[in-house]
Amino acid sequence: MIHLYRFKDKNILLDVNSGAVHEVSDVVFDALSVFSDLAYRLKDDETSEDSAANIGELTERARWERAKPAIFAALRDPHSAKNRESATIREAIEELDALSDAGMLFSEDVLDRDDLLEERGAAIKAMCLHVAHDCNMRCVYCFGDEGSFFGERTLLSEETGKKAIDFLLAQSGTRRNLEIDFFGGEPLMNFEVVRALVRYGKERGQICGKRIRFTLTTNGLLLDEKKEEFLNEHMDNVILSIDGRPEVNDIMRKTPSGEGTYRSVIENYRRFCKNRRGLCYVRGTYTARNKDFSRDVEHLADMGFERISVEPVVADGDRDFALRESDLPELMREYDRLTDLCADRERSGRPISFFHFDVDLTQGPCVYKRAAGCGAGTEYVAVSPEGDIYPCHRFVGESDFRVGNVREETFENGLYDVFNRAHIRNKEACAACWAKFYCSGGCHANAKHENGDIMKPYALGCALEKKRLECAIGLNVFRCESYCNREEGMLR
Repeated sequence: MIHLYRFKDKNILLDVNSGAVHEVSDVVFDALSVFSDLAYRLKDDETSEDSAANIGELTERARWERAKPAIFAALRDPHSAKNRESATIREAIEELDALSDAGMLFSEDVLDRDDLLEERGAAIKAMCLHVAHDCNMRCVYCFGDEGSFFGERTLLSEETGKKAIDFLLAQSGTRRNLEIDFFGGEPLMNFEVVRALVRYGKERGQICGKRIRFTLTTNGLLLDEKKEEFLNEHMDNVILSIDGRPEVNDIMRKTPSGEGTYRSVIENYRRFCKNRRGLCYVRGTYTARNKDFSRDVEHLADMGFERISVEPVVADGDRDFALRESDLPELMREYDRLTDLCADRERSGRPISFFHFDVDLTQGPCVYKRAAGCGAGTEYVAVSPEGDIYPCHRFVGESDFRVGNVREETFENGLYDVFNRAHIRNKEACAACWAKFYCSGGCHANAKHENGDIMKPYALGCALEKKRLECAIGLNVFRCESYCNREEGMLR
């Protein structure tokens, strides 16, 4: 499987299974375009000797070998805009053959090996611990019902939090590196419990021969120097929520009295990031009200933030801020503008790290991680202030997804098999998708909430993910080119 596209002035080729990325010439691009057209026509032509069934049995390399005469003929057609000289065509085909021989083109899908998709086992390695089902903001788009998660506003007790940590340690099997994300609502409303649980987690982890990595997400209203010092010392990562420009942020992120929150948090964030000794991201959400979100990224970068994430809102279609399929052309253009912004800032020596563009093109994670994604319902759980256990934070409060309770010491994950099977090999929409090894089938919760089935990916999210990946790959090509040019200049 290959993915071929034009990015700015570059022709980019991705070999999906190996993850190899190539910048190719116009004639190579045209040859592969003809190859792709031929493959689709043969699959659709049931009267052909190369029927859909026969074509499906061939490897991609075998299809390429069979298609080469037709590709040569198509590129030598004097009536075609792709008409090329014979020597040029032969050179392009030889170049593609060499890439294939090197395993960087027409490579085999490792997921076709059944042994690589055996059960992972039920060991849990990460927990989203809801320390507060309450919030000092009332964000309009909040999926957690403005922090209450559709229940009573409450805080996690220290006792229940300790039982949650004990549960994680007991269920982690032989895994030594674990993670706890302090989440809400607003976790800093329960700061003393957070502090006590970090101390307890480190002590218990050491006794059990395990290390717990702690992270926390905050809206910043309660962030002061005392809390900053603690977060700096004990949190491996901190997520700071803000949507960008003041007029954008204050439309959606409000206090209970309806006031905007930008002025209340921006200086807290700037001070925190300036003094931060570990990983830290500012994270926003864009909606139909700010489809020009590249300006929000630029604003946050100009305010001094180096690591930025801005995510598309997921909301019911009847909400006026929800994103719709009709918004896609505009959103695609906006990601192009954001790509230009990132490239321009790199050229000027003021780089920013945009989360969705920082993609590992080496396909470093294990096969199962690339096939199944976040591990919700298998390796990852969420625990509510009442001690209830769910597959992830997006399912908290939904009774059909409750699988136990840490206070009652009950846990029978009857949903394990459902989530364990929810990988790209079993999702029909993912089978022929070039982006499958990067998005891993998308968010299970979005699929369930939008389509009623975790096996049916959220289509709007898929479209945006593929666009972000094309931009990310294009930026990596730009970086490689810039690096090579710098090296060449130094050699001179």
